[in-house]
Order: sequence, then structure tokens, then C-alpha cells
Amino acid sequence: MHEGGCTCGDCPHGARAGHRRAVAAFLAKRDALASGQGLPAGVAHSASASRQWVSDELTQAADVVAERGRLEGEAWLGRLWRYTAYTVWAGVVVLLLVQALTAIGAGWTAARTAGLLAAVVSAGLLSGAAWLHRARGGALAPVIGEDNRLSTSRAVAAGWVLLTVYAVLVLVGQLAAASTPGRRDELVAGLELAGAAGVVTVVAVVCGVAVLVRRVVGLRVLGQRLQKVRAHRPRAADLLTDDAGRGSFADIQYVVISGVALVFAVVRLARKPSQLPDLPWGLALLVLVSAATYLAGKYAEGGRPVILSVVRSREAGDLDAPIRTGDDIEIRGAGFVPPGAGTADRLSRMVVRIGAVHVHVPLVPVSGGFGNPTDAVLTVPVPVDVEPGRVEVQVVTAAGVETNRYEIEVTD
Repeated sequence: MHEGGCTCGDCPHGARAGHRRAVAAFLAKRDALASGQGLPAGVAHSASASRQWVSDELTQAADVVAERGRLEGEAWLGRLWRYTAYTVWAGVVVLLLVQALTAIGAGWTAARTAGLLAAVVSAGLLSGAAWLHRARGGALAPVIGEDNRLSTSRAVAAGWVLLTVYAVLVLVGQLAAASTPGRRDELVAGLELAGAAGVVTVVAVVCGVAVLVRRVVGLRVLGQRLQKVRAHRPRAADLLTDDAGRGSFADIQYVVISGVALVFAVVRLARKPSQLPDLPWGLALLVLVSAATYLAGKYAEGGRPVILSVVRSREAGDLDAPIRTGDDIEIRGAGFVPPGAGTADRLSRMVVRIGAVHVHVPLVPVSGGFGNPTDAVLTVPVPVDVEPGRVEVQVVTAAGVETNRYEIEVTD
């Protein structure tokens, strides 16, 4: 019943169309409410009541968008394993064509046969892994992090590991086809550390960085020193950006330098397939410096949200007065909106604890976005249930991280 053109949104074929429709409906509602359209007459007379009604409406619409996004992400991951398998085998075909073209005049050699067989074996293993992990992105499953984003450190390490495995398989194929003891000794000598020290060092370091980054991020999240929110699905841009989608210098330089070094290693393997790629120490040290920069960037990113001050929100024409129940307070600080949590469904999860009362931060739409909450300022009402006196204010972000406690004085 459901084919590729289905737009019901209730099956994998229609999940993407359903998500797009939900996003379009939400944006239209947000912009309409931002311009004052669609408010019921019963709440239009009260600014606080209309603001709460608008926030509730947007929260419900945002929940629909989030659910559609989750379904679309699951359907996309379910289809991705086929695309990864097709890409792997397309690479084998490209290798065959390149070898056939370069063999014109030079002739076909045992090394070319070994390289092609190694590519077929590698592609078969990757295709099998893709099928086993078909619900988690196929062959890309090992490089998808716990936050459902592509991990830069894992992707770089996976590239070097695949190159090393392929190079060893090429040597194995040539060794199996070698007919003389001298040739076999030459191929075995190609695995000696003297010629492959650079590439072995790089593989060890990038794999260590991948493991260490996972540990560092996990400990910082548990220690509330780093805020992480889950993405709907992985994207290729995750390799070069932070969680908010902004370009990250540490990630970009790590990917670019490692990619250039990988290309050099592939060319060296093609020129001299009788040994592991002899990566020059200058290039190897460049990759190590890049890895150290990336690791330092992971240590430096993030931070705990903090409240710097709390003041009474005053509209034009109001008299200056102390904070009373029913007034709006403006909480100023930093880090209230974690990277990647700028969507309405995540913003609606923010809570301000005023004394013993939990106040959900209202969504205030403006043209093209939201005026409240923001990363540096939150505006919430003081409920009537708050007892007069000194009370503590604390913000709980969408990532579940709590800020410091800030005391304010509430009067009758």
C-alpha cells in the first residue's frame, strides 16, 4: 500500500514527507502567533494568559514535529545500510577501472590482482557488517556517537584502520601468489616496523584519541560540565561542525589534515604495494599535532550554565518596585540553551525552579524564531505559590543540567 511517493507519514516511505509537513505547519503557526493572529478572545485581554496559551500551543505543535523527526530519523537509518553497501561496491568498481586503465602498456601484475581481491574481501566484510547493523546506519554504525551524530574522532580512526587492513590484505594476496622464497621474504619484510613506523604510530594515536574522546565526553556530561542533546539523525556535516551546526576549527583541521595524509598513504601503497605505506615522519607528526589540537578542543568545549543575576522585568510605563508574586523576572546568565537544543521541543523542556515551585519557561515567538528563552536571558513569571521571603532560583536546561542557585527576595 505504501510506495516511494507515500505522504501519510506513518510508514518509512512517508516519514520524510510527514516530517516536512509537520515542520511547515509549525513554522506557519509560530509566525502567525508571533504577529498576534489566532489568539482566542478569552485570553487576548491578559498578557500573561495569552503568553501561556501561545506557549502551550507551540509546545504541542513542537512535540508533533519532534515525533515526526524521530520517525524520519529511524526510517533514514534503516535505508542507510543499503546506500553504504552500494557505495562500498561502487568503490570496488572504480578500483577495477583504475587498475585496468593503468595496466595499459604496463601490463597486469600479481599486485593488481591482490589489490582487487583485497578490495572485494573488504567490501564483503563491510557489506556483512552493514546488514548486521542495518537498523543503526549500516557500515556507518561504528562511527555514530551516543548522541546520534557522526563522530569525527571515530571517522578518522576508521579511515586509518580500513587503510591498514586493506594494505595487509594486499600483502597477504601477493604472499599467497609468490612462487620464490626471495619474493616471499621481500613481502614479509614489508611488514617490518622500520618502513611502517609512521603509519603504525598514526593508527595508534588516532585510535587512542577516539577512545579517549569518548571517555572525556562521557565524564564531562556526567559531571555536568558539558551539555549534550540527542540529534534526530546523523549528518555528514557533523564531522566538521559542533552540536549547534557551527563550523568547528578543531574538527575541520583534524579531518582535513588526516584526509590529506590518508590520500598520501594510499598513493604510496599504490606505488609500492609490497609493503605497508611508508608515511614520512614529517607528515606523521603533522597528523599527531592535529590530533592533539582536536583532543585539546574537546577538553575546552562546553561549560556549565550559570546564573549571573535576576531582576524584575519592567515594561514601559511600570513603576520601579520589588519582586512580587505574579511579576515577571528576568534571569541573566550564560549557557541556558545547549548546542543543538534551539528547536521548540527542546526549548519547551526548560524549567526554572523558584523555591519549591517548578516553572516551565514560556515560549515567546518572534518572526523567524523565539524571543524567549535565549542562551543568555530567560523571562518567567513568579507563581502565586511562591512564599514571600528569600527564595532560591535555579535553571534546569533541556540537557538536564542545573545551574547555580541564586537568591532573590520576594515581597507580598
